[in-house]
Amino acid sequence: MNLDAKIPSGPLDKKWDRHRLEMKLINPANKRKFDVIVVGSGLAGASAAASMAELGYNVQCFCFQDSPRRAHSIAAQGGINAAKNYPNDGDSIYRLFYDTIKGGDFRAREANVYRLAQLSVNIIDQCVAQGVPFAREYGGLLANRSFGGAQVSRTFYARGQTGQQLLLGAYQALCRQIGLGKVRMFPRTEMLDVVLVDGHAKGIVVRNLVTGEISSHAADAVVLATGGYGNAFYLSTNARGCNVTAIYRAYKKGAAFANPCYTQIHPTCIPVSGDHQSKLTLMSESLRNDGRVWVPRNKGDKRPPQQIPETERDYYLERKYPSYGNLAPRDISSRAAKEVCDGGRGVGPGGLGVYLDFSDAIQRLGKKTIEERYGNLFSMYETITGENAYEAPMRIYPAVHYTMGGLWVDYNLMSNVPGLFVLGEANFSDHGANRLGASALMQGLADGYFIIPYTIGHYFAAAKPLKPSANHPEFNKAEEEVRARTQKLVSIRGRRTVTSFHRELGKLLWEKCGMARHEGGLKEALKRTPELRAEFWENVKVTGENQELNQALEHAGRVADFMEFAELLCRDALTRRESCGGHFRTEFQTEDGEALRDDANFAFVSAWEYQGPGKPPVLHKEPLVYEEIKMSQRSYK
Repeated sequence: MNLDAKIPSGPLDKKWDRHRLEMKLINPANKRKFDVIVVGSGLAGASAAASMAELGYNVQCFCFQDSPRRAHSIAAQGGINAAKNYPNDGDSIYRLFYDTIKGGDFRAREANVYRLAQLSVNIIDQCVAQGVPFAREYGGLLANRSFGGAQVSRTFYARGQTGQQLLLGAYQALCRQIGLGKVRMFPRTEMLDVVLVDGHAKGIVVRNLVTGEISSHAADAVVLATGGYGNAFYLSTNARGCNVTAIYRAYKKGAAFANPCYTQIHPTCIPVSGDHQSKLTLMSESLRNDGRVWVPRNKGDKRPPQQIPETERDYYLERKYPSYGNLAPRDISSRAAKEVCDGGRGVGPGGLGVYLDFSDAIQRLGKKTIEERYGNLFSMYETITGENAYEAPMRIYPAVHYTMGGLWVDYNLMSNVPGLFVLGEANFSDHGANRLGASALMQGLADGYFIIPYTIGHYFAAAKPLKPSANHPEFNKAEEEVRARTQKLVSIRGRRTVTSFHRELGKLLWEKCGMARHEGGLKEALKRTPELRAEFWENVKVTGENQELNQALEHAGRVADFMEFAELLCRDALTRRESCGGHFRTEFQTEDGEALRDDANFAFVSAWEYQGPGKPPVLHKEPLVYEEIKMSQRSYK
């Protein structure tokens, strides 16, 4: 397997400009001869499809939702980072770059991260031009707020619904191209395989989720923008439909899967309320700008929070990390919450919660200001919990949120499979072992608006294979494999529901490969996962038939992929004998309980190659070479 990252030579701040200058171009008339498939219509997919269509390419865009507006990007509430330095507080492209590298615990590719910081300033201009209603200061300038892992205010926001507003901007650009006939939209359609012809990605096989029809679509290149795999854990902040299927099927066709063990636990989620739950709700990290996190000082203190005096409260993030306080990065804040709860000082049912208290901010700024900044988040919290967060502190606890791992890509965002590009959360490239808050939206839009329009043209200018017909033997073969797998799922007629298998798998992953991992637990998970998978294929109950709307069948196909992927995730976690970011091995920690990296042996990207059913995957390593930054023990104290 060739893992050539194709990083340009030269100074770090000149690499992207130099690369654009050296890339091959296609004239506007010739762009109309190329077809592109985009799978996913969230921020990365919608912006990519709209931008490429604007250039002249013919785009087919697929999503399993009934509208691109329902993509999970809308759930990124808090904001989007950009190094504009509007508050004049010392920000710069380099500082955003450094904060992102440090936040990822020095496990991200340096060149990609610097380019992301560069492009961040363009994203804001693009979105303002589209009419995205960012919050503004009294004088009319765009407002900024702080987020975890940074000591400057660089996060642009639209109350607590930034992702939704950004997606509407991308969606209107996409709709314009649909109206012009340059984008053909396929809603309620799920990708079930990628098709390779002569080693190049040339199309996909999909299932119409309304009729059950399985069909093939050919193109000159395929772009995957299908999000992350957090729902492998069953309970997560992701929408119920989020899954690993698209990128996992690409992995089984030869695309390397990078760093699957890097899963992010978000510290600011509404705690689990019972076994009936099928997902968790995120309270935006932006709330930690004005909310203070605390627990009682005394173990087992069950008094209402208003009755606990200041002297008996432990503002543990402010105590442990005085430089960053409540804005410590997500991985560190999550482990700190787990530590106090494990010590018997947690609050709420089961003691699995900490307080997020706004009383000081309301007293200092007034309730009206807090309502303007976070009103919809407070309303959401009250709808779910029945508690008024203006009058009593919110209760929060960590939960699975974002996934930093994904398909391996080079500097051009192309996987090791020629013609297969991967954008946004579906790739691994920008966040290392831990994503800083407000950086997901930044990456998705940078990939879609400003990177793929350049790099896909370079591929077309250099690639030789032409687009095949959808009747090509490779498409027929892939269709038959998809039909056989789908039919097998509906024919088992076992006794256990798909949800029961998914819940058991998720609990296993959370307990053995969640916030804290160790060798013994990972080995237990690797022993149990194949057993659970075998039982799934013998005893799962999928009601209904294939040739119809069948959500049980949709879920079953996705859980079947989670069953296989879970083993890869745990194998990667077992192999990486260090702690870094969201990957915390309890055997490898400093004296004060922080992640202890092993730069001498693990400063590389883990890229796994599929070997076939029943065979262990092969690990390939892309060394992480830092030319600009020196690796150091991460500290936010």
